[in-house]
Amino acid sequence: MIRVLRNPIYRALFLAQVLALLGTGLLTVALGLLAFDLAGDSAGAVLGTALTIKMIAYVGIAPLAAALVDRLPKKAVLIGADVVRFAVAMSLPLVTETWQIYVLIFVLQSASATFTPAFQSLIPSVLPESRDYTRALSLSRLAYDLEALLSPIIAAALLTLVSYNNLFLGTALGFASSAILVLITTLPAREPDMPADTFWQRLPTGLQVFARTPTLRFVMLTNVIVAAGTAIVLVNSVVYARGVFELGDTALTLALACYGVGSLIVALNVPWIVDRLGVIRPMIAGGALIVVGLIAAATITGLFTATAAGWPALLVTWTILGMGTSLVNTPSSRILAEASTPQNRNLVYTAQFALSHACFLITYPIAGWLGSISLLAAAVHLAVLGTGALAAAVWQTRRMQAAPTLEKH
Repeated sequence: MIRVLRNPIYRALFLAQVLALLGTGLLTVALGLLAFDLAGDSAGAVLGTALTIKMIAYVGIAPLAAALVDRLPKKAVLIGADVVRFAVAMSLPLVTETWQIYVLIFVLQSASATFTPAFQSLIPSVLPESRDYTRALSLSRLAYDLEALLSPIIAAALLTLVSYNNLFLGTALGFASSAILVLITTLPAREPDMPADTFWQRLPTGLQVFARTPTLRFVMLTNVIVAAGTAIVLVNSVVYARGVFELGDTALTLALACYGVGSLIVALNVPWIVDRLGVIRPMIAGGALIVVGLIAAATITGLFTATAAGWPALLVTWTILGMGTSLVNTPSSRILAEASTPQNRNLVYTAQFALSHACFLITYPIAGWLGSISLLAAAVHLAVLGTGALAAAVWQTRRMQAAPTLEKH
């Protein structure tokens, strides 16, 4: 996996991604503390609103932004997005009202919705060999998982020395470093034969490719499975840890760590798994693991919350959900690369970015709003949703004979 870092362009881009991720992790901690300072016990509502705004930006702004910047040089797009994110991070310490948080988060996440698909669509051009690209995907997934585990620890260490407002400066430094690395890196040239489509012609391109490509319809169904499994972990872990099992703050950290460890285990092994089995079968297996985890969560919630075995069983379940999520998400980008062309790749990646996050607009309310009434009902509904999407994904594989290269080693 590490050998892809021998490529100097990818090495610089990967380092830029890591620094930006670290900055984002510090932002998450600092934003929670800022929300509590401004709203007190209503901080949860502030963060919930900010999360909703984030998803709206990802779903609504990403396709618009991609269509607007698709003909611009990738370097300018990436640096421009990082500059906007840097400016927002520098502005957050000056916030005095909750509405200002909402405005700044919308701007920042709109910039991220521009940066991330453009960044992801660039990697296949840097690493055209499918095996190298798969290893790069695994390395990228590893970076995401390590950020989720390490950022809170780094933030906690920094908070012993400085106030939380200084974490925003760390966030700004991460985005600035990312922009500098992109600036000094020589990126692949744009395709010379890019068609001169209008904005309105480019806007639906990614969705049209998804609609007519069987492999991408398969990816869309796996997005639903991933969203179901991720929602129960991100939304309800704190409820299980503090409310159901009546444990301390460290229990929440342990639950999320188990989810991250499961994802890490798979990310380290995805390259050889894909080399041996292709892309589709591991993704189906990952979807099945998520469904098993959701069914286990429903069973634990209904039968074992009052027993000593309930909490350890939940930790194992969260590990399984993390493994399944990584086994679906890591190889899926290879399908995007092979189902797109250099001319439409950015728009296809943007469509996946928007569509995958749109699934969370369904699963987050199930996990959160329904979960506030009944955790068991939420777990059952998510399990049913995931099972239905898995069945549809398996059926969809029968219509994917037009994409045999995905199973080549």
